[in-house]
Formats: sequence, structure tokens, C-alpha cells
Amino acid sequence: VQLQASGGGLVQAGGSLRLSCAASGGTFSTYCMGWFRQAPGKSREFVAAISWIGRITSYAGSSKGRFTISRDNAKNTVYLQMNSLKPEDTAVYYCAASRGRTSGYISTSLYDYNDWGQGTLVTVSS
Repeated sequence: VQLQASGGGLVQAGGSLRLSCAASGGTFSTYCMGWFRQAPGKSREFVAAISWIGRITSYAGSSKGRFTISRDNAKNTVYLQMNSLKPEDTAVYYCAASRGRTSGYISTSLYDYNDWGQGTLVTVSS
């Protein structure tokens, strides 16, 4: 599946952004979808993930309570609503797709994700 992330930009601390990731070329509704991020000089890290039909979600500790992942299978799109942004949230954000065997499948490991988008830059100023 091909993924195209968008919605990044510059925002002040405390602000909000919504990232979108549009998928094409696959059966989107059968993929677990995840968001990861990579800050300058750091490794790529897990942010959030959502199962096939959105019943199961998982968040990194740093994003829990501030970020919300959701998906619209009719639009082949996954979203990441980010609120109360902090300067430490500054990173390139990547969406990724993982082919799971069941509707309840979800993964927080980047090694389980087969397809990746190009990334969208989020910059949070203090």
C-alpha cells in the first residue's frame, strides 16, 4: 500500500495539529495503521496505532492523553489529532501500515510495519 502523509507545520506550544495519511493500492481496511516520529539525531519512535476497524488503539506514554488516532476506512485515511503540543513533539511524523492476520491485530513495533509514508514535519515553537 502507498501512503501519503500531510498536515504538518509550525505551531506554538499548546497548539493543535491534525495529521492525515491517505492510502492507496491496497485493502486499507485490513491494515493496522501506525504513526511514528523521528526527531533530529534520534531514532524513530512509536506514537500511536489503530487496528483494522478502529476498535483497538495504542499510544506511547508521551502521546497518551494528548494525541488521538482514528481512521476512516471509507476514505482510506488515518488521522492523528495532536493537542497540547510541546516543543519536544517536534519531529518528522510517519504513517505506516502493517498487514495483520486478524481485526484485533495491533503493533507498536516499527519492525512490524511493511509500508511507510514519506513523513510530514511538525515543528512546535516554545
